[in-house]
Amino acid sequence: MTISMFSVQAAAGAPFYVDSSFWVAFCVIAFLALVLWKGAGTAVTSALDARAEKIKTELEEARRLREEAQTLLASYKRKQKEAEEQAEDIIKQARHDAETMAANSRKELAERLERRAAMAVAKIENAEVQALAEVRGRAADLALDAAQDLLKNGLSAAEKAKLVKSGIASMGNMLN
Repeated sequence: MTISMFSVQAAAGAPFYVDSSFWVAFCVIAFLALVLWKGAGTAVTSALDARAEKIKTELEEARRLREEAQTLLASYKRKQKEAEEQAEDIIKQARHDAETMAANSRKELAERLERRAAMAVAKIENAEVQALAEVRGRAADLALDAAQDLLKNGLSAAEKAKLVKSGIASMGNMLN
């Protein structure tokens, strides 16, 4: 009820200092004047300037970090490309080495097979020579035995022919 009473008095021509709106406005203006007079404006301005400077510094730092990251990324991409090229070279060299080793292995195997074949042929020839020598030795022994029999027994011509035929047949069997 007091509020409505002051409003009625202000409207009826009462002085301005009776109205509460006047005092609220007066207090707000006085507070702002006090704040500006005590340097709050410079404090607010310096706080805003400091904040702006901090943001500027952070932006510069972010820009610098971005440039470093781009440089690092380019470096890693270059190193990756070099590593891939090196890996391809290693693979090419390994293939070449494998082909060379395979060719050498085939060559060595062929040489070993030729040596073994030559050794087998030499063994066969030795066996043939040895067999012929045995057959000749046996034939000589038979001939000596036959000659001894002839000399000891004094055989007739028919017996001599029979003995020669049997000696020839024995030699034929031995040679086969």
